[in-house]
Amino acid sequence: APEFFTSLIGVFITKTEVGFSTIVGSAVFNVLFVIAACALVSKTALQLTSWPLIRDSSYYCLTLLVLALFYQYGSDDKRIHWWEALIMLLLYAGYVLVMKVW
Repeated sequence: APEFFTSLIGVFITKTEVGFSTIVGSAVFNVLFVIAACALVSKTALQLTSWPLIRDSSYYCLTLLVLALFYQYGSDDKRIHWWEALIMLLLYAGYVLVMKVW
């Protein structure tokens, strides 16, 4: 995911902090870009249902809420600790499972 590489570059190469808005903005761009790219290369009109939009938007809102709660009510130094990152990773694994099952 580009957010992961944005974070890696921000932390290890440029030695700057990657903010919450950077991650959110990057994720929103990626979602919109993927949809637009699919529509551009499709030879016919795409038949879409509401289920993917509802599923992805709901899960995205949930994970953003969890991240915001970690940032707001976590440690005093406003950093994400390893156990918070592990919870976020488990949420991602849950999303992958939801994608596989449904």
